[in-house]
Amino acid sequence: MLKNYLLVFFISMVPIVELRGAIPIGLGLGLPALPTYFLCVLGNMLPVPFIYLFARKFLIWGYHKPLIGPICRFCINKGEKGGRALEAKAGRGLILALLLFVGIPLPGTGAWTGTLAGSILDMKFKDVLVACMGGVLLAGIIMGLASAGLLGALSGLFAVG
Repeated sequence: MLKNYLLVFFISMVPIVELRGAIPIGLGLGLPALPTYFLCVLGNMLPVPFIYLFARKFLIWGYHKPLIGPICRFCINKGEKGGRALEAKAGRGLILALLLFVGIPLPGTGAWTGTLAGSILDMKFKDVLVACMGGVLLAGIIMGLASAGLLGALSGLFAVG
């Protein structure tokens, strides 16, 4: 049982997969929903301070390096362009926009991407942390409900025909 909990915890720390993949895996392994949820939230939030503090510095450092330069340039340019577009649309509601970006479980969104975007936008650490935490909690609830089949049952209520 401890092995399964550790597996779910470490999966929730992996970029792209994060808790969006860890919660269904945990529930599929037969772990109880509430401990799985809290463990996945903890695992997903653990890298956030490190990403905020070091990712931008690493990308700037690698910007002109021959091997990793193109990847770093792509990440910085894409992050700045996307971040500025988000900032222009959100205006004063940037924290809420970041929370929703992290919280809606779609490919390319999540705590890793949201923290990197907040870092590139020079948002305050506290604001990024609050937005990511709220987003991770929201994504966890959505994934828990989806994994339990509740979202599929709700969609039956709105089916046409």
